[in-house]
Amino acid sequence: MKKVYYLKTCNTCTRIIKELNLPSDFILQDIKGEEITAKQLEEMQTLAGSYEKLFSKRAKLYKEMDLKNQDLTERDFKNYILQHYTFLSRPVIIVNDQIFIGSSKKTVEAAKVTIASL
Repeated sequence: MKKVYYLKTCNTCTRIIKELNLPSDFILQDIKGEEITAKQLEEMQTLAGSYEKLFSKRAKLYKEMDLKNQDLTERDFKNYILQHYTFLSRPVIIVNDQIFIGSSKKTVEAAKVTIASL
């Protein structure tokens, strides 16, 4: 699978997608316009190793709901991501059996190298 989960209104996501110079066989899914399904999230979790790795602790709702002072479980992370797209750390880039989560320079560079080798 070659897919990118992103937010169309996020300047960082759109900049990274342009930077990656994606081949035409990549599927782009705007997570606000087309919500993530439980099955899609489970596929991401399988590649990532945990729901927590997919969870954005920088989300505005994370602070508003005071989640940092709660002891969240894997089930909680999964449920929050399914409830609201803002809890997914973006972008999530999947290249076959590899997953790249977030917008850190290191992550984006690793994704670039993998995509360039296709």
